[in-house]
Amino acid sequence: MHRRRFIQQAVAVFPAVNLAPAAQKVPERTGGPFLKLSCNLFSFNALLRSGQMKLEEVFEFCAGLGFAAVDPTAYYFPNYPAVPDNDYLYSLKRKAFLLGLDISGTGVRNDFTDPDRSKREADVALVKTWLECAVRFGAPVLRVFSGRGVPEGHSKGEVMGWVVEAIRSCAEHGKKHGVMVGLQNHADFIETPEDVLAILRGVNSEWLGLHLDIGSFKSDDPYAEIAKVARHAVTWQIKEDVSLKDRQVKTDLGKLMRIIKDAGYRGYLPLETLGEGDPRIKLPRFLDEVRKAMA
Repeated sequence: MHRRRFIQQAVAVFPAVNLAPAAQKVPERTGGPFLKLSCNLFSFNALLRSGQMKLEEVFEFCAGLGFAAVDPTAYYFPNYPAVPDNDYLYSLKRKAFLLGLDISGTGVRNDFTDPDRSKREADVALVKTWLECAVRFGAPVLRVFSGRGVPEGHSKGEVMGWVVEAIRSCAEHGKKHGVMVGLQNHADFIETPEDVLAILRGVNSEWLGLHLDIGSFKSDDPYAEIAKVARHAVTWQIKEDVSLKDRQVKTDLGKLMRIIKDAGYRGYLPLETLGEGDPRIKLPRFLDEVRKAMA
């Protein structure tokens, strides 16, 4: 869909979405770029899912590599989507603290594009429950998705209204509990930087920021797409590859670091390795590449 047509639909169906550039909010930062490396524990997805490693063991491995923080997604906790009891949560938090690791964030699975309003409301409730859990766990930001895409029989503008409504409710809850909502662009409903900006402007909350996934903008120039929204990032997902249209190519980490630093970003850069291979081998190699690019 052409951008002009999309904007016309969004305004017609959901007037509350303010797409004017003046409404765009950028997090205020001073002091220049300051970067700390975290590990997104989806890197260990297969090992955690199979029970070959426990979260505590992954924490130890990451500490041994010299990471400053870890980002454990909520579905690696026992009995997800239910929130773990405080004994487990605080034990894990203590483990991280004694290893010298911060908790840079956590995240949930959700779909705010489902045509069934009751299902969207259930996912809003899920996010709110985990925002409260994030407080106890010490995670400053909770990662959420927009949703899978535009369901048949509905328009992009209509679904944009659902997404904005749901995320606004989540951001208001995050404000009450002191946890930011990090919206991840995931090559689903969010396909372009313009989609990201439309949601951020529509919600219009300082408690919502972008969880910038560098591998999920599929275009002729993914770095230009990343640069368009880099100033809105409150956390990242740094991957080994970026998407050049429909194929994966190795990330130019030097170019990426220039974008991040030019944006004045201060905070964590969670790394994520994907695909086949043992993360205990792949992650140290990728970490070394990132460190060299940061130098």
